[in-house]
Amino acid sequence: MNKGYIIIWLSAALILAFFISPFASSSPDGLEKVAEDKGFLEKGEIVPVFTSPIPDYTWPGVANEGAATGMAGIFGTLIVFGLAYGIGSALKK
Repeated sequence: MNKGYIIIWLSAALILAFFISPFASSSPDGLEKVAEDKGFLEKGEIVPVFTSPIPDYTWPGVANEGAATGMAGIFGTLIVFGLAYGIGSALKK
């Protein structure tokens, strides 16, 4: 694929990640909801092996919750892009 297209599509993904991420549902996902309803949610909670750099999808130190979530969306998009691009490049060779 042409590198120009990669930059265009990555830019579009980053813009969407920033502006759409704040609208994500704050409700628990399906598995967490079932665990809540059935009363075993606390059994699945353990001490994490490492702490997340972006806890609860918010960027630490940013007061505006929407902007903090948008920044977390950008960071996540860049991580996934980097991994996919790296794996794709390695497999291509």
